[in-house]
Amino acid sequence: MSHQWDSSNIPDQTGRTVVVTGANTGIGYEAARVLANKKAHVILAVRSLEKGNVAAEKIRAQNDDANVSVMTLDLADLSSIGKFSDDFKHEHKSLDLLINNAGVMLPPYSKTKDGFEIQFGTNHLGHFALTGLLIETMKHTAGSRIVNISSIAHKSGNIQFDDLNWETRKYKSAKAYSDSKIANIYFTNELSKKLVSSCDDVSVVAAHPGWTGTDLQRHSGFFTFLNPFFSQGVSMGALPTLYAAIERSVKSGSYIGPSGFMEVKGYPKEVAASALANDEEIATKLWHVSEKLTGISY
Repeated sequence: MSHQWDSSNIPDQTGRTVVVTGANTGIGYEAARVLANKKAHVILAVRSLEKGNVAAEKIRAQNDDANVSVMTLDLADLSSIGKFSDDFKHEHKSLDLLINNAGVMLPPYSKTKDGFEIQFGTNHLGHFALTGLLIETMKHTAGSRIVNISSIAHKSGNIQFDDLNWETRKYKSAKAYSDSKIANIYFTNELSKKLVSSCDDVSVVAAHPGWTGTDLQRHSGFFTFLNPFFSQGVSMGALPTLYAAIERSVKSGSYIGPSGFMEVKGYPKEVAASALANDEEIATKLWHVSEKLTGISY
C-alpha cells in the first residue's frame, strides 16, 4: 500500500512530454497542473480550444515557468483523433506519458460522429484509437507509460456485443457508462499483455478516482445533490491517476484507486477490478471489435 502518497512524491519531470486528454477541467486539469509544476511539458488535449487555453492560462498564472500547450482533440470523432496524432508526431519525437482521462458520463442518448453510442465511442473507442496511433512513438520513448481512467462503475459493466450502440435496447445511460468503464480495463489488460511480447519498455496502467466531485457529473442530479456530502476534492481524486502515471513500482496491467472504504476516497493504492473485468476472452474479443470499428490496428 502507498502510505499517504501524494504529489510531493513526484520527482522532477524535466524533459518528459505528457499528453492529458480532457485536461481543461476536473481530474485531467489537476493532473496536468501538477505535472506542469513538476516541469514536464504538458499538452492539454481538449475538444474546446477556448476552454483549453483558459486552463493553460490558469496553470501559467500559478507558475510562470510552466511548459503547457493546447491541442484540439475530439474523441467522438475519429478524423479529429487522426489529425491530433499527425500534428503531435510532426512536432514531437517522443511521448513519455499518455493519460487517457477524457470522458462523458450519463448524457442523454446520442452518437459520435462515426455512429457509436456516445459513451462507449468516446470513453473507450476514442482512446483505443488515439493510443493505437501514438503507440509507436511511445515504443521509441524509454520508460513510457499509458494510463487509462476507469471508474468504480465498471463493476456494473457487462458489454453486449450484439448491440454496442444501443439500437435494439432501451437506452440506460448509467449502464452504458459502466460498460464503457469496464471496456477501459479490458483495454488495459489486453494492451499490457501485448506489450509484454512486443515492447516491455512501455507500460499501461488503469486507475479510478473514487467518488470525486467534478463537472463530469453535470448530467446527474443524484451526484450533484450528494457530492457535497460524500465526494472528495479534485486534488485527492487526481492522486490515483498521478500514482498510476509516475510511481515506478506500479507494474503494467495494474489497477489503482483510493485506499478508503469501498474505494470511495483516500490515498492511492493498487486495487482489484471485478472478476468480469479480468476475463481474458472478453478482453481479446473487445480488442478485435475495437480494431474493426476504429480501423486502427496496433
